[in-house]
Amino acid sequence: MQPQKVDFVSIPTRDLDRAATFYGETLGLERDPLSNSAWPEFTAGNVTLAVVAPEQIGLEFAPLPFGAIAIRVPDVADARVELEEQGIEFERDTFDSGACHMAFFRDPDGNGLMLHRRYKPYHDGSTP
Repeated sequence: MQPQKVDFVSIPTRDLDRAATFYGETLGLERDPLSNSAWPEFTAGNVTLAVVAPEQIGLEFAPLPFGAIAIRVPDVADARVELEEQGIEFERDTFDSGACHMAFFRDPDGNGLMLHRRYKPYHDGSTP
């Protein structure tokens, strides 16, 4: 095996239209113009999120079981306020790891998401 990159991350949904609205309008991710309503895809820098109705490919729906997709934002506190004003509920207070800020929430299907911003330089001195 010679891995080259991750092409996309699948996000399971029960309602493609609702999920497309959430990822495109609520979160403001750019929709891939080559995707369609049956297979909507959204890009955030170097990652593509492919919204998939599992039943379309013969699988049973289940939200991502653990963890969160971390979405980098310029300022976690500001982004959190913006999403809270749109009705998004966060699971806890914003967490400061000593290197980054993280705020955890879920999409309408229960998939874990996180607002994220690293503020501490990496071990080699480079900045995020």
